[in-house]
Amino acid sequence: MIPVGSKLPDFELIDQNGKTVSSADMIGTKLVLYFYPKDFTPGCTIEADEFATNHSEFKRFEITVIGLSPDDQTSHKKFCAKMDIPYTLLADTEHHVAEKFGVWGQKKFMGRQYMGVSRTTFLADERGVIVKIFEKVKPRGHAGEVLEFFINA
Repeated sequence: MIPVGSKLPDFELIDQNGKTVSSADMIGTKLVLYFYPKDFTPGCTIEADEFATNHSEFKRFEITVIGLSPDDQTSHKKFCAKMDIPYTLLADTEHHVAEKFGVWGQKKFMGRQYMGVSRTTFLADERGVIVKIFEKVKPRGHAGEVLEFFINA
């Protein structure tokens, strides 16, 4: 996993609307970059909903929220519509960005092993430097703890 103090790795991905978004676009804003396993799953739905519910507070403190998963643009668009998500979701379908951040790897669930994204959140400052990493995130309450970190930083 990339450590605190690292610059955001260079990347470009497509968002839920088909727009190309690059890591360079994120410089100049406080950033929440949260990696999650899959649209429409219980934990991911809770996490997305909490970031959506708190979105006005993130905007008030000039914090940009971006979610990334291996799902494609179509899935993200449906997820945003169903969950009323007001922020950007990026489609990391080839998991290249998850690999750059070190959050792609072997997982276990109900005795089954598979490759996937570890639920992890990276916070970056306006210069694009990682200032905090939340690993093994518990979805419920996570948006609040992220907001609290930025408010108290």
